[in-house]
Amino acid sequence: MNCVILDGYTLNPGDLDWAPLERFGTLTVYDRTPPELVAERIGEAQVAMTNKTVLDRAVLEACPNLRYISVLATGYNVVDLEAARERGIVVTNIPAYSTHAVAQHVFALLLELTNHVGLHSESVKAGNWARIEDFCYWEKPMMELEGKTFGIVGYGRIGQAVARLALAFGMEVLVSSSHTIEEMPGLRAAPLEEVLRRSDILSLHCPLTEERRGFLNRARLAAMKRGVLILNTARGPLIDGSALYEALCSGQVGGAALDVLCEEPPRSGDLLIGAPNCIITPHLAWGPRETRVRLMEIAAHNLECFLAGTPVNVVNP
Repeated sequence: MNCVILDGYTLNPGDLDWAPLERFGTLTVYDRTPPELVAERIGEAQVAMTNKTVLDRAVLEACPNLRYISVLATGYNVVDLEAARERGIVVTNIPAYSTHAVAQHVFALLLELTNHVGLHSESVKAGNWARIEDFCYWEKPMMELEGKTFGIVGYGRIGQAVARLALAFGMEVLVSSSHTIEEMPGLRAAPLEEVLRRSDILSLHCPLTEERRGFLNRARLAAMKRGVLILNTARGPLIDGSALYEALCSGQVGGAALDVLCEEPPRSGDLLIGAPNCIITPHLAWGPRETRVRLMEIAAHNLECFLAGTPVNVVNP
């Protein structure tokens, strides 16, 4: 069995071992693959693995031996599922591998917004502490999380993990979800309008669909508390970037912390990169080594089940 990984560098920049996948046959790993080389690199392989490299209809038609596509991520919009189904190609994804890492990053972003740890560390290193007359100082106002209202839009595994952390910080949690949720002390479901209106902090954890594109727009931002904090570790296009930029400049939004943008990487620029009180990290919430080891183990299990005739985590049944 021949397997090709088209963009392996993100998963394994050199700190992991490909052994879990090498045991199934011949494994060829490319760090990155430009669009014009995708079909050529898959060639006669029966298995292709991709994280963000696009496998569209033209690619699938040019690779007649392809029988299985492993998306090395939870989102699978990089594959033309209809074309794969027509050709009898099984497509799987990697669910639930990054739940704890993403939830951890949500709070890393939130604590940077509320405590400004990086800012104060740099201030001390610049000599500011040595020059003051008092024993302490702060460059920006801080915020205590106890008693604040933490709104969550989307309540899958990550949303639930974030909710548990918010409860541990003593916050009231309001959840907007299309599914029935189990309420508990300090946490309840609420209509979206109430979540937006009452939240001191809003964290997005819903999938990106066409209906949700630009979900957090000017009207919804204007309906929120002045000074609300916005967190997005889901997908960049959930937020209207221009509307958020304006809200940050006006102070309607007190701060935003984003691990995702509409264009990744932002090669054509992005208004939010220059926005006040806006923290941006490069889509790295899923990236701890432990998380990537788990991803590879799940990918190996998916492939093993496919070869045994009992595929799991199939996204194009």
